[in-house]
Amino acid sequence: MSWLWVVLALVGLQRVAELFYAQRNTQRLLANGGVEIGAAHYPLIVLLHAAWLVSMLAFVAPQTPPNWWLLLLYLALQPLRLWTIATLGQYWTTRVVTVPGAPLIRTGPYRFFRHPNYVVVCAETAILPLAFHAFEIAIVFSFLNAALLSYRIRLEEKALASRRPLSS
Repeated sequence: MSWLWVVLALVGLQRVAELFYAQRNTQRLLANGGVEIGAAHYPLIVLLHAAWLVSMLAFVAPQTPPNWWLLLLYLALQPLRLWTIATLGQYWTTRVVTVPGAPLIRTGPYRFFRHPNYVVVCAETAILPLAFHAFEIAIVFSFLNAALLSYRIRLEEKALASRRPLSS
């Protein structure tokens, strides 16, 4: 058995499930007057995440033993990811969609981080390759992810600027 393949399959399944959930939410938000901001960059987000996983399949030997501490750290990030998704609920998407008049969420992990999902994504992007000793993949994709997220966060901040905070 290859731990690499097992882990990547589980991560891939998680991401596909998230894409289906996000697509459903996106369609609902758009139908209720939501506006997508910066749609042109979205294919780059999908490509980056797919290439990150594929690069590990392509460049990491299947029999590479994992660093169990780093895999546990990766696993420990998942409750924060789920907390973020649950907190946003119907507003959670993988796109930048804003609904005019909707409150700005300030509960859950948003009390501590402005963009908690991106904190998780940045950590995952480095930790998973490092767990399989793929230092180059961790460095390259962390850099690419940071570049893309810096653009995306500017889009989100602009889209959310007029929203009022939700009372706690």
